[in-house]
Amino acid sequence: MSVSAEQYQDLLQARVFTPDAFPQALIARTRRTAQGADGNLLLIAADHTARGKISLGKDPLAMSDRHTLLDRLSRCLASPQVDGVLGSADVLEELAFLGLLNNKLAIGTMNRGGIIGATWELDDRVTAYDVDHVESMGLDGGKTLLRIDYDDPAVAQTIETVASITTALADRKLLSMIEPLPYLKDSQGKAILNTSDEALTTVVAIASGLGSSSAYTWLKVPSSDRMAEVAGATSLPVLMLGGDPTQGVDAIFDRWKTGMSVPNVRGLLAGRTLLYPAEGDVEKALERASSIVRPPAQATAGGGA
Repeated sequence: MSVSAEQYQDLLQARVFTPDAFPQALIARTRRTAQGADGNLLLIAADHTARGKISLGKDPLAMSDRHTLLDRLSRCLASPQVDGVLGSADVLEELAFLGLLNNKLAIGTMNRGGIIGATWELDDRVTAYDVDHVESMGLDGGKTLLRIDYDDPAVAQTIETVASITTALADRKLLSMIEPLPYLKDSQGKAILNTSDEALTTVVAIASGLGSSSAYTWLKVPSSDRMAEVAGATSLPVLMLGGDPTQGVDAIFDRWKTGMSVPNVRGLLAGRTLLYPAEGDVEKALERASSIVRPPAQATAGGGA
């Protein structure tokens, strides 16, 4: 299912003349249980624009066009194997307006203040959803980014913020989706991901202990060749993220498949790998991911939304 030019034009008109239609559509959508029938989840990450991440490979504007983004999200959400989407308020409201979020999970992204390339990039402040609006907008949970660099003092405030958010979401019995990532600074002072499996395992352990309750906490972490060790640092449910598809996706899918054998790894929360695959075939990438989260026999037996 695609978003036609006429549908997109109607959305642009509604932005001007009936703005209340967007939050109302989000609040009125049909809800579902968070974990679904089988406890596995395939979620689409679409919160990259709120942090200024619109480049892909060598193209600085590859993911900038909103109509294209909504069209690709629509094609993903049309699959019964896709459980929902992670996004900022603009994206979630637009998807709801288009009628795409019924019986799907809607996770609101929260601390998007660490703009890509900014000197304050690791100062990940809450600039999207707050806890009150995650609840009042009828969302199923909130997602926080927790990037840990031992040499950046701004990280301490982020840890405290994520812990507070986790407590508040648990009090409301809403999912707290934490994305813990180890970071370093390069020689120019730019924040870069630390790809060490040991560092990733450490931040998973740190994220697991945040908040006054962990009852509703799930973790979103990079896939790893050592997923048993990474996910083994916690008993919390873990979703694996993808990466830049322009560098090739076979290794990503292979790690996803291996990672799903770890008991507390419950699926995928992927964005670019599924929305902007290198060959441009969203449906093919989605079918491949779905078969990993829910192998054909399992899907037939009753997974999904």
